[in-house]
Amino acid sequence: MVLDALIKIKNKSDPTLTFWRSCWEGICGSCAMNIDGVNTLACLKRINKESDLDVKIYPLPHMYIIKDLYKLIQPFLKNDNHPKEGKFLQLPEDRKKPNGMYECILCACCSTSFPSYLWNQYEYLGPAVLMQA
Repeated sequence: MVLDALIKIKNKSDPTLTFWRSCWEGICGSCAMNIDGVNTLACLKRINKESDLDVKIYPLPHMYIIKDLYKLIQPFLKNDNHPKEGKFLQLPEDRKKPNGMYECILCACCSTSFPSYLWNQYEYLGPAVLMQA
């Protein structure tokens, strides 16, 4: 997988290489990046060992890049409704409500593919909203 290659590069060649990663299973979306011109998750993207072509890796388009493949996700974490207990709790019955309605992990791969996101990112709803229709 591309994520394994990035970690190997970081550990063996360039310890300054910076990128997000977390689950390694395509669940969290933190390793979303542009690989060979396609927005995808590095933990799910296989490297073709038969090919002599280089794999080209870029950060997701239209994102604020802090360093290398490390993108700013703070705007997506802002919330003005802070819970009283200090945590956002989710009951099992609340978690079951969206099951089957959508399987989007909100990784931003699809949203950042559209030029509209660059021009109007705070009002652009993106393709993920279609899953709610």
